[in-house]
Amino acid sequence: MEVALIAGSFITMFLLLLFIFSLRNEEKEQSKPPFSVKDSLKRANSNLKHLLVRRGKKSRKRETIESELTAAGVMMKVEEFIAFKFMAFIIIGGLLYIVTNNFFLSFIGGVFGYFLPSMIVSRKKSRRVKQFNESLPGMITSISGSLRAGFSLLQSLQMVEEESYSPLKEEVQYVLKALQYGTRLEDALLDWKRRMPSPELDMLVESILIQREVGGNLVYLLDKILETIRERTRLANQIRTLTAQGKLSGLIIGLLPVAVGTLIYVINPDYMSLLFTEPLGRMLLAGAAVSEIIGFIFIRKMTIIEV
Repeated sequence: MEVALIAGSFITMFLLLLFIFSLRNEEKEQSKPPFSVKDSLKRANSNLKHLLVRRGKKSRKRETIESELTAAGVMMKVEEFIAFKFMAFIIIGGLLYIVTNNFFLSFIGGVFGYFLPSMIVSRKKSRRVKQFNESLPGMITSISGSLRAGFSLLQSLQMVEEESYSPLKEEVQYVLKALQYGTRLEDALLDWKRRMPSPELDMLVESILIQREVGGNLVYLLDKILETIRERTRLANQIRTLTAQGKLSGLIIGLLPVAVGTLIYVINPDYMSLLFTEPLGRMLLAGAAVSEIIGFIFIRKMTIIEV
């Protein structure tokens, strides 16, 4: 029953906001057209989007959010993403308040819900960029072979688009569509480099642009780029193998106090309950949590090596 009431309240608040935004737009019009629910909802949606866009411009994060969504392959507008974050804040915070009846915990949960979409997009972006980098050597090999066979660069890209898979296929399709709409190849490649934050792609695009400007053997350049990418991949895999033990040790050391504390709580709850009921126990728990976070950050910094 409480869940239905909360959901009804959220829907009522949303409709009220839409009505207010539609009224704000109608006040600016000199001649009012006949009332239409569909037109009012469209105007309210437009005003809400403009408000979110202005908020993004004030914080100067609109371009950053747009690039993150593009690199992650999320087909969503910036204002829609911001609205989704606010909805996650309200929904998760409201559900936690229903379960715990604690305003502080519901606020913490709402903050977590607000940043959860950004974390999901960031993780999706990292996975997509990794997949793109893994398929990039195959693309360079295909382009180099096509150029040796006498095809042009545009024809080589078309062959790559036909033979590759996502996300490389989608990115090459974007470049080809831009060329079909009349964009210069240099501008399309620069836009591609901005869309996909990949050092390997930056190297490829810069080499093609320099070759088109000053001339030279593009096949030779592609072979050298391919050799460099493979060598970087080999070094990255070697570093990942050497640092795997340190990462595993940090994970075990970090989880060991939590596992031991949980085990002691299961065996003797009265003994461990003092940490949650006494002020000194809460201070010790807070200090332990801070120490765990600091130790995790230090171990991660020591085991992450950029190639």
